[in-house]
Amino acid sequence: MNITYKEASKVLNASIEKANELNIPVSIAVVDNGGHLMVFARLDSVYGVIDFAVKKAKTAVMFGVNSEIMGTIVGGSDIHGYGMLNSNGGLLTIPGGAVIKDVDGNIIGAVGSSGGTVEQDKEIAEAGANRLHNF
Repeated sequence: MNITYKEASKVLNASIEKANELNIPVSIAVVDNGGHLMVFARLDSVYGVIDFAVKKAKTAVMFGVNSEIMGTIVGGSDIHGYGMLNSNGGLLTIPGGAVIKDVDGNIIGAVGSSGGTVEQDKEIAEAGANRLHNF
């Protein structure tokens, strides 16, 4: 199963709501279960965080866990961490990437947010990921 455009838009809109509530300029990316961009919003963020948002989402969906969990895994890998971070076109293993699951618990995509603090980025991404089936 893969996320649809309609579902990706719901996730994006929920993340945008949270970003507006926090009043911070961020970029938000939603990817399908193959890591391909479905929808994107740049809320007056600086240019540099666009790639961060996409990479956080891709990291989450490629490994099936939120991006900060991959950070813990990479951080504990000693000498192999460099290779892990540079795999798959580069990973971003800091908070702000959250997996999106369908009603059966299958991963169908991920959302990434960047431009705020790591706590804010995580909150924005999770707001989107959790909204899909919680209306």
